[in-house]
Amino acid sequence: MKPALVLAALAFLVFPAHAKPLKVFILAGQSNMEGHAKIETFDYIGDDPATAPLLRQMAGPDGKPRVCDGAWISFFTGSGDQNGEGFGKLSAGYGSRRDPEQDGGKIGPEFTFGLAMDAVFDEPVLIIKTAWGGKSLHTDFRPPSGGPYQLSAFQREMYPKQEGHGIPKDFAQWQADKKKETGKYYGLMIAHVKRVLADIRRVCPEYDSKQGYELGGFVWLQGWNDAVDSHVYPNRNKPDRFALYSELLAHFIRDVRLDLGAPGMPFVIGVMGVDGAKAGADMVAFREAMVAPSLLPEFVGNVAAVQTAPFWSMELAAIAAKYDQVRQMRFYLDSKHKDHPNAAGSMTDGQKAEYLKLFESMLISPEEVVLWKRGASNAGYHYLGCAKTFALMGKAFAEANLDILKRKQP
Repeated sequence: MKPALVLAALAFLVFPAHAKPLKVFILAGQSNMEGHAKIETFDYIGDDPATAPLLRQMAGPDGKPRVCDGAWISFFTGSGDQNGEGFGKLSAGYGSRRDPEQDGGKIGPEFTFGLAMDAVFDEPVLIIKTAWGGKSLHTDFRPPSGGPYQLSAFQREMYPKQEGHGIPKDFAQWQADKKKETGKYYGLMIAHVKRVLADIRRVCPEYDSKQGYELGGFVWLQGWNDAVDSHVYPNRNKPDRFALYSELLAHFIRDVRLDLGAPGMPFVIGVMGVDGAKAGADMVAFREAMVAPSLLPEFVGNVAAVQTAPFWSMELAAIAAKYDQVRQMRFYLDSKHKDHPNAAGSMTDGQKAEYLKLFESMLISPEEVVLWKRGASNAGYHYLGCAKTFALMGKAFAEANLDILKRKQP
């Protein structure tokens, strides 16, 4: 062997290739990013041949959720001003939590997102998740470049009159509170991400500072509170009703990248999918507003909008609609309206219970009861708490993020 080749071979043996940087992904949003799918609904995923392989990735032969060997998570959440962090190796249980430090028995999109990333990368993966229920982009997550909160035309006209129906009684106090609330959760999100990145080994013990880290992407799943806020977005059935949301989301993307020092970081928008293909006109308009930033020239190729409507369970939604009728009947039995069953108000509590039980049994079959318990664990605005839906979302978000990363590579 020639001396030059010998030296090259020795160099390869003595000096191994430098380890790749830790891949960091940030997930943020409100209650659906928290995740309200109970682990008990996992088996429903296996009922569909198309998603049965996904269940085998999520759970082992014993049926218990898998624990990732190469992925870690820090989840910052809470209620009111009581926030906390849960962290460790990624597994199920990092969905919505009553106690931020305790396994909540639920998943959001983070579980299959992390499974997908762990499968792709040889290097360790870290997910930093921040999510709180009931939060808006127009106030709570409002980005700095979005400016101060601005009253809509409806609010400017109606709020000073203090006429009720959601209009504040003390307008001056409402304005003061709104100023304090504006951008609060954006700040908490950024502060937590920076806290984790400042001491990664606290969350991921296998992290090597010589290896470094790389911000691999950001996933945003939010929107319900904005979509149903008719005061901030009052122009129902108008094509530009949610234009402000699009504007704020574009600011949000820019500000997140700026504040984290990651100008080209891939950004994935999880587009609201509640009600699936049967969504009303306003929900469809909101979905379009969520997609709009991804179409801006500056974001083409580095921002992806992922529709979650295809992952909505139509069969579970049909059963949910029947349970809604049962709840409505419960109200009717107490109303004493002339057109309702208890018009005379003479039914006892026991008679009401028997009537309701019979009504439910006639409306919902035993097979549907079993299916509901197998696949659903929450309300419609939480995607019915269906693990299949959240698993498919997490997988789709990961694929969209990876697609952007692939196109960025030289």
